[in-house]
Amino acid sequence: MGAAPVDPRSTAAWASLTRLADGFTPDLRRWFADDPDRTDRLSYDAGDLHVDLSRNLLSAEVLDALVALGAEVGLPARRDAMFRGDQINVSENRAVLHTALRRAADSNLVVGGADVVEEVQTVLRRIYAFADDVRSGTWRGFTGEAIRTVVNIGIGGSDLGPVMAYEALKPYAQAGLECRFVSNIDPTDAAETLAGLDPATTLFIVSSKTFGTLETLTNARLCRAWLVDGVRAVADGAPADADIVARHFVAVSTALDKVAEFGIDPANAFGFWDWVGGRYSVDSAIGTSLAVAIGPERFEEFLAGFRTIDEHFQSAPLERNVPALMGLLNVWYTNFLGAQTHAVLPYAQSLHRFPAYLQQLTMESNGKRVRWDGTPVTTDTGEVFWGEPGTNGQHAFYQLIHQGTRLVPADFIAFATPTYPLADGATDVHELLLANFLAQTRALAFGKTADEVRAEGTAEAIVPARVFPGNRPTTSIMAPALTPSVLGQLIALYEHITFTQGVVWGIDSFDQWGVELGKQLAVQIAPALAGDADVLAAQDTSTQAFVRYYREHRQR
Repeated sequence: MGAAPVDPRSTAAWASLTRLADGFTPDLRRWFADDPDRTDRLSYDAGDLHVDLSRNLLSAEVLDALVALGAEVGLPARRDAMFRGDQINVSENRAVLHTALRRAADSNLVVGGADVVEEVQTVLRRIYAFADDVRSGTWRGFTGEAIRTVVNIGIGGSDLGPVMAYEALKPYAQAGLECRFVSNIDPTDAAETLAGLDPATTLFIVSSKTFGTLETLTNARLCRAWLVDGVRAVADGAPADADIVARHFVAVSTALDKVAEFGIDPANAFGFWDWVGGRYSVDSAIGTSLAVAIGPERFEEFLAGFRTIDEHFQSAPLERNVPALMGLLNVWYTNFLGAQTHAVLPYAQSLHRFPAYLQQLTMESNGKRVRWDGTPVTTDTGEVFWGEPGTNGQHAFYQLIHQGTRLVPADFIAFATPTYPLADGATDVHELLLANFLAQTRALAFGKTADEVRAEGTAEAIVPARVFPGNRPTTSIMAPALTPSVLGQLIALYEHITFTQGVVWGIDSFDQWGVELGKQLAVQIAPALAGDADVLAAQDTSTQAFVRYYREHRQR
């Protein structure tokens, strides 16, 4: 399965970090007081992203050891191998080339005898032509009406990326053109998504690399039946199903035979490659719905944002390399300070799906128990990523972050220019939002002492309840505005953070075998729910009990 990775525990840097963690007592108040240059020294720029690491539990010695750890585990070499197209996804014997999706059009990268950049550009040109046709009204539905709603049908990376990016970039979407998304096999998802839509003006994009994903194909069939029934009700004569489907369905897939079998013209299928993992695919044909919504020019800006961070990650030395430093910091918290979760807290409602997107990116990538050579991992791996937009989270779970017993490193994300510059009388509401962004990171870092609480006249009996211990680590990220380019930069930043951690832990961050077993068992169990006694008898007693309960209580 490939040459053995470096065991991080064998490195001199790991020994240094172990020593530094022993009895480690952070004191951000003192560190800031004693070092007026701390913020300048620990702030970095990558593209349009201004990143402040100064409120992390980070001393000069820890930072030096983390940078040394990256070097000793071979992070630069592994990074270069990824960009070069080496087959670093060893369990699937594949290259890892999501970065090729956003390379400059005039560049080239030959892998396996093929110029992958030219292949990518060929697909992009087809996507852009299709997007222009839909946006201009050239592409029309079966009854001759222009498309007003695009429904993306996918799951996992074929859904989380497009819906997150669409929600983030809604202000750039063409007026009168809406995107909706169906992913869950729960029929409620399809029913509620289709509610209120006009079949004659609705276009579906079925996103499935193999065109065999159970949830996606089930939802696609539900949507196809809804479409055919709806169009036939208003169309002249008795049009054939295939004629209706041809004007209202396109596919993102490489399985053209299955696409055709479904009823979609293979000429209206946009492909991608096995070197693109689903959770790394929003900038591929999987982003077709986004390209339709915001247009080819803005989609190109989106890709350029990715490329900006790719180039930074490739070229910046480790001690100034923002994704590498943030990934190494996560290793410090996970492996040395006992953190198990990581919060991502965007102070931008438009990024309300960004934490969910990062859950797949990080947890599907690094939730592994074997290294890339098949041997057991030697350290803890992965973190639980989670979060909600501020200020909503402040009224929900910030209590635990501020005064709980768990260490929760948190990334705060904000923008200087608001998407909607609204005022409440004389108050700029965006400034009120940013005041919360700044206040929370300050409170988490520096807290409030018992003496400070007493000085406010607080009764002694409740002083302990009002003490904030501080020394809660945060990273602050700010950009000028949430543009297509900046969104691409943010996504690429976390892609490379995830990669960095995977290299340290020696795992293959690009396979996802843990997803497969439950999917296989679901197919096996389904006949029992429909009444197959033999299949039911083959299940464990708990499964049998729930199947019986279901059959007794299902109302039809």
